[in-house]
Amino acid sequence: MKKIVFIAMLSIAIGCKSTKTNSKSTTMNLKSLHTEQKAVQTHLLFQPTDAKVIALQIAKNEQLKEHITKVPALLVCVNGNATYNDENGISIPLQSGDYYNIPVNVKHWVDAHEKSNFLLIK
Repeated sequence: MKKIVFIAMLSIAIGCKSTKTNSKSTTMNLKSLHTEQKAVQTHLLFQPTDAKVIALQIAKNEQLKEHITKVPALLVCVNGNATYNDENGISIPLQSGDYYNIPVNVKHWVDAHEKSNFLLIK
């Protein structure tokens, strides 16, 4: 229950329009999950398997080097401007409130275009 409340609070605090990328994928944004006219709304965003929430910061013009995750992961951009890329040619721009479900066993990396902060949930 604490995880759902945390995600709901995070989605209230961060709001930004969704950004369309290429025909293969779309950037998802927390704000788009809440469409009802209610004071408080929840939405199960991700079911962690490894039970970790990691705060990640990447400096401007730096890269989280390519790597592979063994468990499903959710990358949430708290602030900044970055791009998630993977070996399958997926390129997802990430700004405040945007998130991406990182698949298992796919080589991927993140390039920061400005100092960027993320939550990585596994």
